[in-house]
Amino acid sequence: MPKSASKARGAQASISRYFGRSSRISRHPDEPRLCRGKQKPSCDGDLGLPPKRAKLSSQEVPLEGLGTKETGPTLSKGAVGLCSSTLEKLRGFTCAAEPSTEHEDGEREERKVDDGSSQSCEPGGGTWTPPGVRGPHSHETRLQDTEEEDEEENVKEKSSGQVASIQCIFPSQGISFSQFAKSGPGRVRGAERSPPPDSGAASRRRSVFTPLEQQVIQLKQQHNDALLAVECGYKYRFFGEDAEVAAKELNITCHLDHNFMTCSVPTHRLFVHVRRLVSHGHKVGVVKQMETSAIKASGANRNALFTRQLSALYTKSTLVGEDVNPVCRLLDVGDEDREDVVLDPLDSFLLCISENWDKFKKQLTVGLVAVQPSTGDVLLDCFPDGPSRSELEGRVLKINPVEILVPSDLSEQTRRLLQSVTNASSQADDRVRVEKRDSGEFEFVSAMNKVTEFYCTNVDKGSPSLSCVAALESPVICCLGPLIQYLQEFNLERVLRSESSFRRLSCESEVMILNAATLRNLEILNNQTDGGAKGSLLWVLDHTRTSFGRRLIRKWVSQPLRDPQSILERQDAVQEILESDSLTLSSIRSLLSHLPDLERGICSIYHKKSTTQEFYLISSSLSRLGLELQALLPAIESQINSVLLRGLLLDSPDLLAPAHAFLRVLDEKAAKSGNKTELFSDLSGFPVLQERRGQIQSVLGEIQDHRREIRLKLKAPTLDYTTVSGQEFLIEVKNSLSSTVPPEWIKISSTKAVSRYHSPFLVERYKRLQQLREQLLLDCQREWTNFLEQFGEHYHIMKRAISHLATVDCLFSLAEVAKQGDYCRPEVCPSQSQIIIRDGRHPAIDVLMGEHSQYVPNHTELQGDGRRAMIITGPNMGGKSSYIRQVALICVMAQMGSYIPASGAQLGVLDGIYTRMGASDNIYKGRSTFMEELTEASDIISHATERSLVILDELGRGTSTHDGIAIAYATLEYFIRDVKALTLFVTHYPPLCELERVYPRLVTNYHMAFLLNEPDAAAAPADEEEAHPQFITFLYQLTRGAAGRSYGLNVARLADVPDSILRTAARKSRELEATVSTRRRNKKLLSGLWSVSDRASLLEWLQSHS
Repeated sequence: MPKSASKARGAQASISRYFGRSSRISRHPDEPRLCRGKQKPSCDGDLGLPPKRAKLSSQEVPLEGLGTKETGPTLSKGAVGLCSSTLEKLRGFTCAAEPSTEHEDGEREERKVDDGSSQSCEPGGGTWTPPGVRGPHSHETRLQDTEEEDEEENVKEKSSGQVASIQCIFPSQGISFSQFAKSGPGRVRGAERSPPPDSGAASRRRSVFTPLEQQVIQLKQQHNDALLAVECGYKYRFFGEDAEVAAKELNITCHLDHNFMTCSVPTHRLFVHVRRLVSHGHKVGVVKQMETSAIKASGANRNALFTRQLSALYTKSTLVGEDVNPVCRLLDVGDEDREDVVLDPLDSFLLCISENWDKFKKQLTVGLVAVQPSTGDVLLDCFPDGPSRSELEGRVLKINPVEILVPSDLSEQTRRLLQSVTNASSQADDRVRVEKRDSGEFEFVSAMNKVTEFYCTNVDKGSPSLSCVAALESPVICCLGPLIQYLQEFNLERVLRSESSFRRLSCESEVMILNAATLRNLEILNNQTDGGAKGSLLWVLDHTRTSFGRRLIRKWVSQPLRDPQSILERQDAVQEILESDSLTLSSIRSLLSHLPDLERGICSIYHKKSTTQEFYLISSSLSRLGLELQALLPAIESQINSVLLRGLLLDSPDLLAPAHAFLRVLDEKAAKSGNKTELFSDLSGFPVLQERRGQIQSVLGEIQDHRREIRLKLKAPTLDYTTVSGQEFLIEVKNSLSSTVPPEWIKISSTKAVSRYHSPFLVERYKRLQQLREQLLLDCQREWTNFLEQFGEHYHIMKRAISHLATVDCLFSLAEVAKQGDYCRPEVCPSQSQIIIRDGRHPAIDVLMGEHSQYVPNHTELQGDGRRAMIITGPNMGGKSSYIRQVALICVMAQMGSYIPASGAQLGVLDGIYTRMGASDNIYKGRSTFMEELTEASDIISHATERSLVILDELGRGTSTHDGIAIAYATLEYFIRDVKALTLFVTHYPPLCELERVYPRLVTNYHMAFLLNEPDAAAAPADEEEAHPQFITFLYQLTRGAAGRSYGLNVARLADVPDSILRTAARKSRELEATVSTRRRNKKLLSGLWSVSDRASLLEWLQSHS
């Protein structure tokens, strides 16, 4: 068997497997193979084409061992697709066979590449070299020539008439490059030309990868799911399809270089570009050079390629590291470029979900673990869920993750839910990134093994014991195992070792339940118009000054308290801040201004991924806060009465004390500039650095002493070294005195006037000095990592202090809300189930309408043991939905510990608020509008209790009138009679108002007041009896009694429906009303007639209806 065929059989590992993406471009079997490389321009006379050419195979050769039979040159199905612009250029390439080169198959030209190595090319895939011409590395060329000649002989022995394939094969790894090459849908001009029969076509032609490309291929094999940015000198380069993706996302140029498409970004802009790629949902890997030039030059591998390794991986939830840290990197970005920087979202949770189906109980149990690597927060939860996945949806909305890990065999219902969450944003950089992992990782046995291995090795102080972790529910374990494995890829798994960071997401005994529908319908976190924060309850309440405070206020809003004592403590703190004139509180408030994100900063230090700039900024801020709070301690003890505030402020100085010692060790100037060699001002605790500094000073001393010898030789007693373009210790001699320079000296540079030299001693010592300096850099990096490790031992204490400061910030924020005017402190009545509000207002609408608003306040009175249901009717656009929302939002604010927009309130403690509002289908879940209504109603029925607030807005309107009335009536009656929950029911169905008569002690009818203005009929001709819609003036006042009509035509008029349609609708409305009235009158007459039994009763009936 010929060698070429045997090597082709080993070419099954296609590079497209490592550079490919899911969006492959399918190829026709008859399309030619394309080998990328620089070609000799053809003599066809093409003008204006780039010098880089593509060579095509001109004969069809079957390949052994490839597993498929090919009738002609084809591209692999895994071949990478080119962008359209590159494709058009390749189509214009000329591939003519030149007679003068047909017999030169053994000759090659060596070309220098960017990394200093060479690439050998043949006429079939590179630059042609005339016979007898050798490149700069002729020894390597001769070896390749000998190898190719041996292969030619073997091929001829096998079959003299057989033509070898023109594949580009990487010999050391057996990877077929033809599968990585790209081609357009049509043949390239000149591809059908065949070489003469007597040419050397039997020789195997190949394009050899450069050492850098070989290195990239190996890295891509290990990390084929990431875009790799490879450090090459002063820039980072992307290769293959990674380059095409990066060029598209970053709007930069992508071009063909040797065998791969490539694009690059400068080193100092890596921070910007990595963040932009990550924001579009990509996983990005940063590959760095692991060697320095001076140390490498003195090593055994000085002639080899620089060693490169993956130094960091980044996704949306794992943006922690020196390459992407905005704290220090924003200083390097100009003001005009700062808008290009993609900043971190407020929360960047990574959520892992597992499902466990119990076949016997027919019950689905969902486990989830959410971790925020940038802050160290870890959330756990395990709960049963139904087909609608409403419980999971509510938790996803509260967590608001940026990335989700799921098993590959995820259920269809959950997949649809996550798809709806992912597509909720119209902008790609706001969408949630979903990564599917092998379902085997989510199996309990596999996950438990991973958890056991993780918590039994390298146990940190404060880490949870294995027994504590093993006691978690099995669905949680099934999430924790894959999460550990995933975070280990990013070196961020340490955050899972902190037991103090673990907390339950939903503890029903501690917080009010707000499910997904409630969060959405009440616009608690986001508005329903554009998904933004403006107009939401969070927007009204968030006046925090710190990033960690903003994260905490979001948690407070989405998880109101149920513990009366905790509510009262917050109310007392807010009241003291609101009413106190103490300068101490003002000083504390000002301390919180202009602080960096301390929570993320200390977590970055804990991961040992912090820069010197970030460390100094964080540690100096912590130290300053500790010192200033320490100075305020006497005033805090004497002036502040709130138990909550006193405890938080008195605790914080001691918790922040460790920062002082770490800050004293650092040199401020070096830390701010990132100079790690001068970073530590006191080296007494760093003996390795002391020794290295001593070695450097010794070499510098020898170099300085060498000046005497130089001065004697040159007879220049004042001569000194000079430095030019970074080259140190240069001996500068005037050209007129060059005869005095010893011949063994080495000329470094020269000008018209002077020449600069190094003596042999200087060459040797300067080389040694550079080695020591680079070794010092490595030593400083190791000591810096150890320094961060020592600071990380105080991480939990520092995190507790920052949590105290966040709570103080939130209390100041609630006090700021209470200052807006007409806000009151609600009275919390834990023993009673009631909602009594006087002059309540909608908090968001009240702020949006401004100081001169005409918002109409309304009273609310619901008693658990009395009138616990309100049926609200009235005209469309009358304010019914705003009213019921304001009642719910006031209850949420009260149980947060906030003041409320009302003149007074007595409120019981609710265990949950459940809402069914609006009308919309859910395409992703496959549910119609009415199905969505009833699903939400069913969820409320199964979860509401007598301590809950239930809000139902127009239930039953998605179907026919009779069915809708029947469903609404039965549901409302169930809540009144059986659940006994506090209920607000908005409807346009008059028959439902009859429930007040059925349950007079429990139900009250209300309507939104209005004024009815009859149309001006005088303007119409007397002979025309045309109907006109009635005009409504809304009063927005809640009034006892039911409204007889909904006046929908008035809304149609407000919506600018054409007058002709309005008149027709009004006429039709009168006809329908007349028909219904006639039926009711006839029914009444008939029922009265049936009661006639004698002549006297008949006369009485006739008299009453005459």
